[in-house]
Amino acid sequence: MTNFVVKTLANAAALAVAIWLLAGISLDDGSSLGHRTLTLILVALVFGLVNFLVKPLVNLLSLPLFILTLGLFTLVVNALMLLLTSWLARQLDLSFHVDGFWTAVLGGLIISVVSWAVNMLLPDKN
Repeated sequence: MTNFVVKTLANAAALAVAIWLLAGISLDDGSSLGHRTLTLILVALVFGLVNFLVKPLVNLLSLPLFILTLGLFTLVVNALMLLLTSWLARQLDLSFHVDGFWTAVLGGLIISVVSWAVNMLLPDKN
């Protein structure tokens, strides 16, 4: 349970940094800070579920592309997961939006780096 909370908080922090750095990724909720924080945590949960359920299947199906590009295809997969999260957030009436593929590529890169750094600071304690 602790691992789940740590990963969700790491995702929320990483998404917050991407929203802060990139104009094309937004959390368009003009409400209070508490409501924005709740929305960000809900989006982090959706992002975590997408990465847990969908990403392994996409990675398996695109294995030849990973090998051919020496792993650079990871950037494309991360961008697709971020775009899928944006679409699901819209379906769930969450105010998270990503403007286009190239923004998603850069956002995915930022999220990966920040998430890795936060996970290093908050070690896994099963």
